[in-house]
Amino acid sequence: MKAFFDTSVLVPVFYGDHVQHRSSLELFIQFEPSTGCCGAHSLAEVYSTLTRMPGKHRISAAQAMLFIGSIRERFSIIALEGDEYADALTTSAALGMVGGGIYDAMLAQCAMKAQAAAIYTWNIRHYELCGQEVARRLRTP
Repeated sequence: MKAFFDTSVLVPVFYGDHVQHRSSLELFIQFEPSTGCCGAHSLAEVYSTLTRMPGKHRISAAQAMLFIGSIRERFSIIALEGDEYADALTTSAALGMVGGGIYDAMLAQCAMKAQAAAIYTWNIRHYELCGQEVARRLRTP
């Protein structure tokens, strides 16, 4: 089974005291590039999140890149081509998606491109807005 990982699942993998760490990590280590994937944009989201966390949780750019390397070793990285991106925007607009939800819609389109049978996220509600094809694949770790 091909599984797609949302950023909301990837970030807790790297924080041992995160409430969702254990379940996210246990799922993360079950996959390899032939069975697991994430969106190219998630790499930037993970980097941004890890380097801007408050207080003791903030890590350096170099540390963040080590974590990004772990993601790249474990998953294939899915990116949309220009026309795919524009088509996904058109579809999302037709579904009434607005604001920051568009980023989840782009990641959902990456999951569909990868033909992922499961989309793992802690933000089920965000992805449900992306239509039935996406909604039926949604899982939490």
